[in-house]
Amino acid sequence: MPHLPFRLPTLLATLAFAAFACARSSDSPQAPTTAAPAGTPPVEATASAPAPAPASTSSTSLSCEHPFGLNDGTELTYQLLNEKNKPEGLQVLKVARITPHEAAKKAPAYTEVLLKSSLYDANNRLQRNDEYVYLCRRDTVLTDGRLLLDPAMLRSFRDRRFAFEPVHLAWPNQPTTGALPGGKLTVQVSSPSVDIAQVVTNVTERKISGPESVTTPAGTFQCYKVEARYEYVTQARADMARRSVKRVIDYYAPGVGMVRSEMRDADREPDHVAVLLKRTAGTAR
Repeated sequence: MPHLPFRLPTLLATLAFAAFACARSSDSPQAPTTAAPAGTPPVEATASAPAPAPASTSSTSLSCEHPFGLNDGTELTYQLLNEKNKPEGLQVLKVARITPHEAAKKAPAYTEVLLKSSLYDANNRLQRNDEYVYLCRRDTVLTDGRLLLDPAMLRSFRDRRFAFEPVHLAWPNQPTTGALPGGKLTVQVSSPSVDIAQVVTNVTERKISGPESVTTPAGTFQCYKVEARYEYVTQARADMARRSVKRVIDYYAPGVGMVRSEMRDADREPDHVAVLLKRTAGTAR
C-alpha cells in the first residue's frame, strides 16, 4: 500500500500492489533497523485466507512468478492527497529485482520482489528512500509488514535502536468475498543498555468485497475493496500506552497492484488518500 506522509509507509503500498480479474477494465472482458532479511519466507497471520475463486477464462493468468503483475523495472507512481483532497506529495515504487525461490524441505516455493521507494513532498523535493520486499506463494501476495509503520510514531525516539518484527499482509490473486488475515508490525525501541518502548501497528477486521470499478489518473480498473481496522499503540511502560485507531479502505487489482487507498479517522471522516497516478510496465523476463 503507498506511503502517506501521516503513516509512511502504510498505504501502498504499503506499499504497489484475473487472470486479470482485476486488471484494466478494457482488458477484463476476455473473461534504523533490524528486519527480516530479504529472501526470508514470509510470516503470515494465523487466520486463513478465503478459498480461491474458480479460474478465469482470461488469456492472461496470474501467478506468483510476477506478483501484482510486476516485472523488472515496473514503476508505480502514487499521488498523495491530504484530508482536504489537496496534493501533498508523490511516492514512486520501482521494481529492482525479482527472485524466484524453489521449494526446500517443508517450505513452499515463493517469489521475492525487491522494490525501491522514493517519497517526494508537494514541491517535488525528495524526503526519503526506502526498500521493501513483496513475497508471493500459494497464489497470494504478501506485502512487507514494515509498510504498516507510521514514522511519526518514532520521531520522539531519536538516536535509538529499532528492531522490526513484521507480520505481512495477504492479498489473494483470485479473491473471494469474506474475511482476510490481519497483519502486524512491532518495533522494539532501545538504547545499548535498556529497552525503551514498544511501538505496534495492529491490522484487524480485514474483509474483502467486489469487484468494483475504480478510476484514477492511471486508468479505470476493476478492483477488490479491502476494509480494515488499524490500531497504533506506543507503550513505554506496562501501565502507560498511547493509542489511536484508523479505518483503511484499499482498492487493489491482482494484476496491477494497489490502485487507491483511503484512511479515515475513528469517526470515519476522510483523513488521507493515495491514488495510482502512473504505472509503467517494465520488462518481462
